[in-house]
Amino acid sequence: MMNSSIWRLALRILGTWFGCGRAPLAPGTVGTLGALPLVWLLAQWGHEAYLASTLVFVIFSIFVAHFYEQLIATRHDPPEFVIDEVAGFLVTMAWVPLTLTNLCVGFVLFRILDALKPFPISVVDRKVPGGLGAISDDLLAGVVSSLILQWILRQGVLG
Repeated sequence: MMNSSIWRLALRILGTWFGCGRAPLAPGTVGTLGALPLVWLLAQWGHEAYLASTLVFVIFSIFVAHFYEQLIATRHDPPEFVIDEVAGFLVTMAWVPLTLTNLCVGFVLFRILDALKPFPISVVDRKVPGGLGAISDDLLAGVVSSLILQWILRQGVLG
């Protein structure tokens, strides 16, 4: 069995997405920025691999959230816990071409929706407990961000 201190260290590293969540200002935004290399890497593997990897990452992040809350956090979805932003941003970019413009617009949309938590994101944020709850509001923000970005692209606004 893994040493308890190693397990906690691994949870801290992953939960804070390699320390991004420890940023003194806007840890969620810094965590989303920390997702950019992963989005780029997965996009290099092709669309199907991106989708499959995102699904695996989402499931993995739910488990990380569950154990982080049990072993480290003093409350549900603490600010330093940002792997949920990574998962949400992966979802944001899952159904759009990877371009610099799309990354920037997707980033802004995701951060606005994640920060403001409009309905129904706010309901999910308040009502779903545990690791699934810590991740699910960001996943929904990612889905809505992606849908908005897809709509913008269909309108030809981003060229």
